[in-house]
Amino acid sequence: MIEFISFLTCILIAFGIGSNDTSNSLGICIGSGVIKLKKAVLLFGVSVFIGIFLQGQRVMETVGKDILNIDFSILSISLSVSAFLIILSNWKRLPLSTHQVIIGSLTGSGFASGAEINFLSLSEIAFSWAISPLIASLNSIVIYKIMEGTLSKLPFFSIEKILRILLLIGGILIAYNTGANELATVMGPVIHSGLLSMMSSFLMGAIFVFLGAVLLSHRVIETVGKGITALDPYSGFAAQFGAGSCVLLFTFLGMPVSTTYCIIGGISGVGILKGVETVRISLIKKVLFNWILAPSLAFLISFLVMKVFR
Repeated sequence: MIEFISFLTCILIAFGIGSNDTSNSLGICIGSGVIKLKKAVLLFGVSVFIGIFLQGQRVMETVGKDILNIDFSILSISLSVSAFLIILSNWKRLPLSTHQVIIGSLTGSGFASGAEINFLSLSEIAFSWAISPLIASLNSIVIYKIMEGTLSKLPFFSIEKILRILLLIGGILIAYNTGANELATVMGPVIHSGLLSMMSSFLMGAIFVFLGAVLLSHRVIETVGKGITALDPYSGFAAQFGAGSCVLLFTFLGMPVSTTYCIIGGISGVGILKGVETVRISLIKKVLFNWILAPSLAFLISFLVMKVFR
């Protein structure tokens, strides 16, 4: 029974990633009017699978082995709490870090069960969470400045054509990172607990991410693509590629960082460059509050549920 619960919640989280994190890949494209969701979702699903297949193992090991030894009781409670929080956040149209709720839940249930927690590994992950949006913001500003000094000198129609290609490349990079980092965070505990084999977890995860993207992603896309600041294709690519390159860097390091918060960091960086008055500071504060609340709430709920069951 406990294995079935773990399997079911794993599917729900993969579905939640598709519904919540498609905005990271496609939200800017939608917000800037370059690409339509229906034309890009299939490309998104394929890119997610390629990402987890080629580069997901490093992040899986960090989450599935380095923090604590995971048994089926820790796995089932952690994934159940995570699935609930991820789907609730998507329903409320708030961007949420899957990494934060999963790691918060794993730590809470592990702590309650008396498992040995690797606090050094946790501190490294927390530090990565803190600096990755800042790096994404700086990357985006640098990319915007480079484009301003080069691409802007071309004829208008050439700029438009190049930007469409660049935005698609940026979208593919973000989708790749969703598999290599985001989905790998979910599948790491599943694989290292022995619930599923590596290849079956890759396939199952990618399929349900794709389904989530098809059925529910439009809700969060509206917040990320249009809610923080007005985006044109020019600034949209700078934010998108700045965030994508940041997540890719941390993926090489094996650190589970949030694509959601990196893309928000990238959008904010470009918005500040264009003028602080163009950025909706109230929404940024709301996202930052959620950034603190999500892992704390995940830890507390998982801790209490584990205590009750034990």
